[in-house]
Amino acid sequence: MKIKVIYPLMISILFFSCNLFKPEMVDDSIRIREYQPFKEDTKTIKLPETATLKLPDNLPRLDGATALYPLYAAFVQAVYPEDDYDPYSSMCVVNVSSTPNAYKNLIEGKADIIFCAKPSDEQIEMAEEKGISFNMTPIGREAFVFFVNKKNPASNLTTGEIIGIYSGIIRNWSELGGKRNEIRVYQRPKNSGSQTMLESIMGDVTNINPETENELTFMLDIVKKTASYRNYKNALGYSFLFYTTQMVQNEKIKLLSINSILPSKETIQNGTYPYVDNFYAITASNTGGNVNKFIEWILSPQGQYLVEKTGYIPVR
Repeated sequence: MKIKVIYPLMISILFFSCNLFKPEMVDDSIRIREYQPFKEDTKTIKLPETATLKLPDNLPRLDGATALYPLYAAFVQAVYPEDDYDPYSSMCVVNVSSTPNAYKNLIEGKADIIFCAKPSDEQIEMAEEKGISFNMTPIGREAFVFFVNKKNPASNLTTGEIIGIYSGIIRNWSELGGKRNEIRVYQRPKNSGSQTMLESIMGDVTNINPETENELTFMLDIVKKTASYRNYKNALGYSFLFYTTQMVQNEKIKLLSINSILPSKETIQNGTYPYVDNFYAITASNTGGNVNKFIEWILSPQGQYLVEKTGYIPVR
């Protein structure tokens, strides 16, 4: 009788535990599979003509940042043979494992090309320890953005104010002309693309160590937490423009202007928005063959067409 009572309980606990400790899939949050190439209803941009490069075999293994998956999925759809490129299959040559894991996979020889923002100092050191150097080819440009809850009256920050907030000198919105509410400063883990970008803005100034609940693993989390009604008075988050406005599209947040300039395609192109940087096709030392052919094609008019139509700024 006891076994009949305990057994279902044990099954329930086991089921709960498996789900509790299962790594969170990125596509559970942002429906990354909506951009999977060759799917009938994919959101991935299609080239309006036959690609000048076609790779029937010896396909470069790809990985990269979540925000860049829609772009390199478009490259795959144009150049690779039609197949089921499930980004979460261990056998797939086209993965999306986030910036830190993509750099790790490149260093360990598990990826041939990764699509990411520039590496952190720590990632460069990790590569050097393995005798590897990064070959970084700029393929597009993107804006790094800050945002608050839509109900927050703040609309603009200066670079000095951002450095003050993330160094802990400025702690309350009242110091910035707002109401007396402590600023809840969200950050991403070290070596993530957005955290590396924040550190480049900070320069030689050390950013504060976030409390555990304020360091968020996934980019979506930083948007969701800032959008939460519990945080509408005080939260501040950051990400990249395309990810925030196209992939997530959360209407409960608003982008801040920086030094009175709003981030947009126009202000990225004309250089007036201050936080703009390249993103790259990155390889390890001594690559060749189809890897180089693929990167050359990405820089061609067809590849740069896909950069622009996806929603980024081409470099050519």
